[in-house]
Parts: sequence; structure tokens; C-alpha cells
Amino acid sequence: MIKKSHYRIGIVGATGAVGREILSVIERRNFPENYIKLMASARSAGTKIPFKGLPIRVSEVTAASFDDLDIVFFSAGASRSREFVPAALEAGAVVIDNSSAFRMEPDIPLVVPEVNAQELDKNPRLIANPNCCAAILVTALAPLHRAAGINRIIVSTYQSASGAGAQAMHELEEQTRAVLAGEKPQPAIFPHPIAFNLFSHNTPVGDDGLNEEERKLIAETRKMLSLPQLPMSATCIRVPIMRAHSESVTIGLDRPLTTAQAREILSSAPGVRLVDDRLHNRFPMPIEASGELDILVGRIREDNTLGVPGLSLFISGDQLLKGAAWNAVQIAEHLIHHAQ
Repeated sequence: MIKKSHYRIGIVGATGAVGREILSVIERRNFPENYIKLMASARSAGTKIPFKGLPIRVSEVTAASFDDLDIVFFSAGASRSREFVPAALEAGAVVIDNSSAFRMEPDIPLVVPEVNAQELDKNPRLIANPNCCAAILVTALAPLHRAAGINRIIVSTYQSASGAGAQAMHELEEQTRAVLAGEKPQPAIFPHPIAFNLFSHNTPVGDDGLNEEERKLIAETRKMLSLPQLPMSATCIRVPIMRAHSESVTIGLDRPLTTAQAREILSSAPGVRLVDDRLHNRFPMPIEASGELDILVGRIREDNTLGVPGLSLFISGDQLLKGAAWNAVQIAEHLIHHAQ
């Protein structure tokens, strides 16, 4: 990327939950931009979204939308990314893609800056932003892996409505009102009622019994930790939380770590805030992780049930921020700071 004092930014999928958060984080971080172009489908074109106190009109995304843009954030789903990312690259932009379209391509970096920022030193033009649960998970586990070597992961996720987008969040709100009014909730976005309920993540289940979300979580974690053969089990569950995902994790280690050592490591780890107060039974909660850039880590305890030294811990992180928008803006900030 060419070093500049200010950059021309594009956001594809600007009217969605993640797209709006990207715009919000850019404003929150005083990102060095001097032009913002918001893009979405024809259906959403004409919508106005506030930025720095002024409305910005959303335009329809086309192959000709990317001229003179320096950085383009894509957050409109894999099919849109496959359709329009080549045009953005052809126009000379650096692309940070939030979809699953390119994450597992061998030559495309999949990046969480606290974990594998070295992948950005190669000056890539296209960078993939990870699955929300994978980004939250590796932020907490990478410091422990560096200290003691992770050789196995078992993780169960508690994923909020925000992971399915703005309409899913609205559905949770409407269903909650309906149940409290004595009415039967009517699912539309989700396959089952989400209010006062939980269910296996709403992605297709393969012949191996894994759903698509579990498969992504396993493959992307392995890629970002550079552990392609890492034994890993994942169970992904949708829960009636508005935003912020949580994860219960047990890891096997090559070398023992005491609870005190793990706390010390995590207390100074970038992107992590330690919340581990046994005396007052206070640990990570999605209600406190919501709106936070850092992830919350706690319930840290030694666990040898895997037959090797290990730890168990609990994590909460904002799916729309560290799980998506904030991580994408972090990638852009790193590229800018290291631009030649």
C-alpha cells in the first residue's frame, strides 16, 4: 500500500449490521480518511447513513464503483464478494473481505492482527477477515499457544442474534415481545424461535455431523494458528442474546501452565481484558462485552481431562466488533502504519 496522509474508503454492504459498525469504528478511531463511499444492493441504494454528523447517501454497487478508492471493506456476503472483489482489485484498491469467500484460499491471508499480523507484512492486496467465533477464539488462545503450545481444542459457542445480521436482531426483539405478551413467536430469519430458546447453529449439517459454522471455526483456527493438523472439536449454538458471542474452551498444552501463569499472560495480551474474579463470581458476560473492542476472558482453571496439561476458560466478545468490523479496521490500520 502507498503511504498517504488520508485514504479514500469504500464499504460494500454499508446498510447491514457489520457495514454500519465498520463506519462507526472508522469514526470512533479517527481513521485517516478524506472520502467515504457507501455501497449496497439496488434495493438499499438511496439510504442515508450518518457519519461525523452528516448524512452519506448509499449507492448501488457495480463493477465500476471502485475507481479512485484506496481501501474497500466488503461485508455483503460471499456471493457479492466473489462478484465484485475482482473489480475492486482491478481498480487498484486494497480489499478487506468479511465474507467466507476467500478465507481458506492458501495464498490469501486470514488475519487477526494480535495473532498473525506478520501476514500483512507481505503487502497483500486482498485480506480475509475471519469468522466471528474464530477471531474471538484465537485472540484469547494465541498468547497461551506462544507460551505453552496448544495441542488440542474443545470449544462450545453461544452465538448471539447479531451473527445473523440486523434482521435477526430485530426478530429476537419482536419474538421476545410476543412471548411476553403471551403470543406464539413466529420464526422468519431463524428456523426456530430464538426468544427464550437456543438451538444448533442455523447452518447446514454435513455427513460428518458438523454444521457449516463448526467447520469454519475449526478450519480457520487451524489456519491462523499455523496448526493445520490440530485436533479440534466444536459445537456451535445460537442463543437469545442480542450481540456478543461467548465460548467455553478447553485446551491441551505441550507444557503445563498454572492458573496464575495463564492469568498473567492474558492480563498483558493485546486485545484481551481479563475478567476473572472468583471471589465475587464475576466472569465474562456478553452484556459487558457488547460495544467493547477487546474480548473478555475468565473462568481460567487448570484442566487435565484430555490426558495432557491443559486449561479451561470462558470468553465473550462483540461479534460485530472484534468478530467483524473492528478486526477489519484493525487490519486497515496496520497496513496504513506499515505502508511504504
